[in-house]
Order: sequence, then C-alpha cells, then structure tokens
Amino acid sequence: MIDCVKIFYEGRVQGVGFRYTVRQIATGYDVTGAVRNLPDGRVELIARGESDEVEAFLGEIRTSAVGGHITKEEKEAVSPVESFSGFRILPS
Repeated sequence: MIDCVKIFYEGRVQGVGFRYTVRQIATGYDVTGAVRNLPDGRVELIARGESDEVEAFLGEIRTSAVGGHITKEEKEAVSPVESFSGFRILPS
C-alpha cells in the first residue's frame, strides 16, 4: 500500500543539518518527497512510498544524529498534492 504522510518536527531542528541529513537518509529508501524549514522554527517533511518503506525511513530519522534534536513530531496522512521525483529540500 502506498502511503503519503506529512510530518512536522519541533525542537532544535533548524540550523543543525536536519534537512540535509533527512535527504541523505532518503537515498537508502524507496521514498519520494521533500523537506523544508518553516518560519515558526519547525521542519515539514512529506514522504510518499510503500507503507513499510515510509515507516522505516521515518524510524531512521528518529534514531539518526539529528533525531536527538526532535522534541515533538506530528504525523498526518495526506493525499499526494504534488508528484515528487526523488527526495529534495524545498526553499523555506
């Protein structure tokens, strides 16, 4: 089953290489999507792929070096609003 999720990360998630780490982690999974900084200090991530791939990808983010900077994570299922090719960092 294909999942598309949007996650908002809170904590010290800007200025620590969070987006670049997430993009690097994505290369190891069959997921597409994007990550960007938000003006309120959170990071928004959209990931699309097979359910197990998406969950494994998100799990690796939590256990990565930047995972310790996350204090809160809000996840919601979304309808794909845009077709992503690969995984990229969007402008803030």
